[in-house]
Amino acid sequence: MYNLVLDNAQYLVLLLNREVIIINTQFKKGVLELLVMLIVESDDKYGYELVEEVSNVVNVNEGTIYPILKRLTNENYFETYLKESTEGPPRKYYHLTILGKKRKDELLSEWKKFNESVNKFIKESGKSE
Repeated sequence: MYNLVLDNAQYLVLLLNREVIIINTQFKKGVLELLVMLIVESDDKYGYELVEEVSNVVNVNEGTIYPILKRLTNENYFETYLKESTEGPPRKYYHLTILGKKRKDELLSEWKKFNESVNKFIKESGKSE
């Protein structure tokens, strides 16, 4: 993974299945909160599990996810609890609260509208591949 700066915008350059993928980091930041909430909605997760699951969608590291978890917990979208681990110290698990589920629904609705609008514009502009 490499960082690239063009026209004052920062991009991540990834190689995936021999294909170069360039992602605007601002796009990625905007969707991480939603991804984290969607993952935790189905099952409580501890931090490193979240990093691994989000990384299956977009390339992130722990330093990106943990501040999001802290903020979402401080905003009462997550509750945390400790659970014993057979592989070391207890792990902090994150659970989506009722308020968090409402926020997730709002973000998902916003994302769908945004995605639909952008895709429509791209199609109408004749720039789609």
